[in-house]
Amino acid sequence: MTPAAAAVTTVIPTEATQQALGYPSLFLLVLIGALVPVVPTGALVSTAAVVAFHQKAPFSLLLVFVTASLAAFCGDAALYWLGRRGMRSKNGSRWLEAIRSRAPEERLAQAQGKLADHGTAVLVLSRLVPAGRIPVMLACLMAKWPLRRFSRGNLPACLAWAVTYQLIGILGGSLFPEPWEGVVAAIALTVLVGAAPSLWRRVRGTRTA
Repeated sequence: MTPAAAAVTTVIPTEATQQALGYPSLFLLVLIGALVPVVPTGALVSTAAVVAFHQKAPFSLLLVFVTASLAAFCGDAALYWLGRRGMRSKNGSRWLEAIRSRAPEERLAQAQGKLADHGTAVLVLSRLVPAGRIPVMLACLMAKWPLRRFSRGNLPACLAWAVTYQLIGILGGSLFPEPWEGVVAAIALTVLVGAAPSLWRRVRGTRTA
């Protein structure tokens, strides 16, 4: 090996190094996205799935799934616990106010009705529907669900969410030979999935009007 090649080798991180840095980063970003619902966590999971799809390392996709679902579950549990503290406090809390600000009255009323009819099954659907997680979480808080009951319903919700966005990433990665092309395709599919319910509601509203 020439000195120049050796220098390049030392500069470019190995695949093992990329994985060692990538999974903790994915966990942290998804965790933050669960606490602060402005980070596009679905796009992050799809992008990570594209990269894992093109890697030769075994169990890469499984590690993405475990990391994403665990981070989402921990983030949801932490946010719910903070929300319960705010509900018990006389002055509330900024976390509870943040949850309420992202749950319009109409969406909250729908979430409360569905929660009363279907129980924990609603949590799975809320994780898959864009902007559906926070209204259902607030409905659970207002129904005074303990953290344990919320967590039992939220676990399969996080697993289903991770599988869904990972499949989007795998689809994007399988369509193109280059990883960056698959990342672009996965992000586009994620944006399309996220925008579809809003567009459908607008179309229905226009037809009703």
